Amino acid sequence: MTALFPGETFRFPVRVYYEDTDAAGVVYYANYLKFMERARTEWLSAKGFEIEVLEREHRIAFAVRRVEIEYLRPARLGDRLEVSFTVVEGRRASLVADQEIRRGAETLTRARITVACLDSANWRPSRIPAALLPHTENPA
Repeated sequence: MTALFPGETFRFPVRVYYEDTDAAGVVYYANYLKFMERARTEWLSAKGFEIEVLEREHRIAFAVRRVEIEYLRPARLGDRLEVSFTVVEGRRASLVADQEIRRGAETLTRARITVACLDSANWRPSRIPAALLPHTENPA
C-alpha cells in the first residue's frame, strides 16, 4: 500500500454514455459529481486501499462534507474525459482535494472537495488511518 501524499495527481478516464446526458444532450450537472466519485474510488484502489476493506477492517467510511464546483463547459454524448484528483491538504479526520474534468486540453469542470473520514459504526469523525495519510498531524 502507498501513502496518499498531497500534491500527487491521479487521472482517471471516463466516457460519456447516453445515460449520463439530459434532454439537452449534455451531461446532467449531478453526473459530474459521480465522475469525480469514481475517480476518488479508483485513486484509493490504485494506492492499495479498497473502500469495502477499509470499512470492514478499519470501520471507516468516507463521506463528502463540502463541494465547491464550477461548471465551465458541457460534456456531450461520446466524449472521452479525464477526471483528475489531487490532495491539497490532509488532516486528522478529513482531506481537501482539487478535482477537474477535462476533454483533451479543455477544462470542463473544477471542484474543491472536502472528504471526511467517519467511524462507520456511529458516523462520527474518525482519524484517517496512519497507513493512508501518515503525515496528518494538523488538527482536524
